[in-house]
Amino acid sequence: MESYVLDCLLCLLPCSLFFLLCLGLRWPGFCSWVNVAVRAAGWMLWVTTCLILDLPLLHGDEELKPPETSSGQTSDGPRLICKPSALARYLLQHCGSLTKAKLADWPWGDPHLQTVSSQVCGEHADSIQFTREHLLMKDGGVVALDWANRRWEVKKEQQSGTKALGCFTSTPPVLLLIPQTWGGTTPHLQWLSQQAARQGFSVVVFHHRGTAGSPLTTARICEFGDSADLEQAVLYVRSRHPSSVLVAVSEGSGSAVLLSYLGERGSSTCLTAAAAISPVLLGQRWFESAMPPLYRWGVLFHRKMQLSRYVSSLRGILDVDRALRSSSLRDFEEALFCSPTEKVSPSTERNPASPSLRGLTSAAAWALGERAYPAANWESYWGRNEPLRDADEVAVPVLCICSSDDPLLPPASTLPVSLFQSNPYFLLALTDRGGHCGFALDAGQQTDEDTWSHIAVLEFLRVASDFLKEAERDWKSWRGQQEVNGVRGQKSKMNAAAMSRRRRGATMKRSRPQPAGQSGVDDVDGDPFTWKRSYTR
Repeated sequence: MESYVLDCLLCLLPCSLFFLLCLGLRWPGFCSWVNVAVRAAGWMLWVTTCLILDLPLLHGDEELKPPETSSGQTSDGPRLICKPSALARYLLQHCGSLTKAKLADWPWGDPHLQTVSSQVCGEHADSIQFTREHLLMKDGGVVALDWANRRWEVKKEQQSGTKALGCFTSTPPVLLLIPQTWGGTTPHLQWLSQQAARQGFSVVVFHHRGTAGSPLTTARICEFGDSADLEQAVLYVRSRHPSSVLVAVSEGSGSAVLLSYLGERGSSTCLTAAAAISPVLLGQRWFESAMPPLYRWGVLFHRKMQLSRYVSSLRGILDVDRALRSSSLRDFEEALFCSPTEKVSPSTERNPASPSLRGLTSAAAWALGERAYPAANWESYWGRNEPLRDADEVAVPVLCICSSDDPLLPPASTLPVSLFQSNPYFLLALTDRGGHCGFALDAGQQTDEDTWSHIAVLEFLRVASDFLKEAERDWKSWRGQQEVNGVRGQKSKMNAAAMSRRRRGATMKRSRPQPAGQSGVDDVDGDPFTWKRSYTR
């Protein structure tokens, strides 16, 4: 009998526990306790996983706090660091996403989860389709341009009620996307392409030579900050869309090419505005900094797989064997571009018309200049490839979006903040969390565009373009007014001269000509410089 009762109790035990659990869930205090317990258990499991994988637990420059102590905290939103100017004031008035955003908290806001999901995870369920086009470079190389060919329903109104940059125009703007230097269209870039296409942009993705399946037709791999291919691609896109606004966005290490291009071209660039998401601003520091082993081996594996496709063609020109044996990004880069297999004679170094070690023709070597020859050492390599080497020449607004917990970049304390505080063309939006090209929004703010960086970048391009249009319109209006005043002054001068000639016979006195209209520049209350696009080349 006792065994029978015990068996009954054991059979009723699951039902009793389920009944007690249902009663407990009706009590708010019990639900709160369960939530805290589950989050704490998940946190401990995640900490153990990060310790096993040797991943840093960072939140800004401090150790990430457990969810119990941070669940009640809210992000202060992005901080806009820039030099006070008319553009900065205009952005603060019309671009609310740069200063008002609540990013996702742990666990979905974890920097490693955001980085992996944006760079590695599968394609978006409703991903955009591309049509590839190969472009021949001056040195015989080939780069790939992927044009978005899916027609999306354009959003005629933004959430703020303002028009998107590409709406209601017969010549939609062109958005040029530049991926990471190791190539490939990441999910982050596909989501950005999708949102841009919905807002009316003509989207085109620029692929570096030898990446993303594009053929390597010359025995030359572009250096980290070499923007020669991008320059020719921009000119080609401009020739196809001569009446459209041309803007560019880069992600991660691809920003080195974009920033180098903007600095080298200066005011003669075809771009109206640009943005860089999680950019590598200091290239040498990035290569020399210690990256978490999991990310370092992942990037190295991808680079080595690309290089292994061309080992037979590049061996004897580049030190590919040493590059394939390298264990760090610096060793890989230095082996390819700073360690030639043959010694360059001094006469060859001084004569650009002579054939280079990289199998280039004399014409191609002349066009490439010093880049046709390997760098003498690591320092000289960065003398010609540092992304911000010509930052003072940049003449278009550039927005850089960075996160303090980015696991792929050096700490936020190493950012060149002085550049953004002194140069009116550079603006920095710095967030506490976001990972590398992540920036997921909090669940309460998620919409169709659930990535804050995409919203901020597209809104910045629209607002910056509107600002430059108004500035140029005001400049032309002011110039026209000065020309009118000048013509009036000339007319009054001619009339005075005619009157003096008529009176000369009677009075023999020459009347003093009236001065022409004076310029009103000194009376204009504005910035110490004029926001006007000028073309010097």
